[in-house]
Amino acid sequence: MTDRIPVTVLSGSLGAGKTTLLNHLLGSAGDRDIAVLVNDMGDVNVDAELVAEGSEVDVAGGVTELSNGCICCELQDDLESAVVRLADDREFDHLVVESSGISEPAPVARLFTTESRVAAKYRVNGLVTVVDSRLLVDTFGGDGTPERVAAEEDDRPLSDLLVEQIEVSNAVVLNKADLCADAELDEAEELVAALQPDADVVRTSFSEVDPSWLLDVERFDEGEVGDLPGWKRALEEDDHGEDGHGHRHPDEVYGVSSFTYRARRPFHPERVAEVLRTLPEGVVRSKGTLWVAGNEFRQTVGQAGESVRVTARGPWIASLPEVEQDLYRSNRPNLEWDAEHGDRRTEFVVIGTDVDEAALRERLDDALVTDDEWADVEELADGPFGTEDAAEVVLRAPEPR
Repeated sequence: MTDRIPVTVLSGSLGAGKTTLLNHLLGSAGDRDIAVLVNDMGDVNVDAELVAEGSEVDVAGGVTELSNGCICCELQDDLESAVVRLADDREFDHLVVESSGISEPAPVARLFTTESRVAAKYRVNGLVTVVDSRLLVDTFGGDGTPERVAAEEDDRPLSDLLVEQIEVSNAVVLNKADLCADAELDEAEELVAALQPDADVVRTSFSEVDPSWLLDVERFDEGEVGDLPGWKRALEEDDHGEDGHGHRHPDEVYGVSSFTYRARRPFHPERVAEVLRTLPEGVVRSKGTLWVAGNEFRQTVGQAGESVRVTARGPWIASLPEVEQDLYRSNRPNLEWDAEHGDRRTEFVVIGTDVDEAALRERLDDALVTDDEWADVEELADGPFGTEDAAEVVLRAPEPR
């Protein structure tokens, strides 16, 4: 058994209940000595003030002793320096890091898993996301509600933030359960299971989580920063050949299911862009790589709720000179290579509630180039997708409230 200090990395959107959870842990820790690092991206660390509230101490100094013997660090210093300093200066049983202002806990977790002076002192035991159950259901379930921005300093849609935080977690706290009916909570669990099949889920009100469930269960494999999200799992498990009909259906009490669309024929840029702009309302998450005619860059789709973004992620290997192709292929022996098209292909995962799979597949099929269009593919070069590495195109954005 390692003597490194266990670390729980905590994330959650604004108002989900992270600070309430931290205060609950501090008040119910029992014999545990917990260090809490509150990472706020703003000039004033509001969360640190709230965690220390009632302790009659001033957090302005950075690292502060709380009333129950726990420690709150305002992270005025670099995160790496702060956690090393904590381990050197204090004795405690467990570290909880709130990754406030960060879209997902994985970047923080990597600090503790790479070969560094931090990893020599700490080990990650869990990536935990606190979710506002009511907000999750309203955003993705039923008829949905208008989108919101995650926070003032973060102009991404709220749906992006919710999905990314759940996908990387291995434990999800469905908070504010008292505001939802049992059927809505069941639906929320189905949504979480579709986005991250391996996550442990607990329903709570006022973030009253059993500290043992949160702190004592080892959920993190240091070989992986988070388990495979649902969309990536679908790509690996649903490879049934080139017919493009791989699909995975979890318990469909609430119609939550997923399927994978594959094709070795390119999309017409305008037609596939229109499909992505008009995805059915029930599509919670879709992600994958598209082969678009007239464009030598792999186009990576990232959709969550009303937000649809497509990013160019480097050229297809098959588009490079033959010498470079051979070099890349020699370094990637498991690369799937087609004799005619090389690595060019579409792999697109769709996760949603009550999505008409057959209808959406038909729309995607209709967006593929015809034989005549393929024969004159240069005419399609002026499509809406990026032609430089990392170029991003927003095909659909939520209406602001």
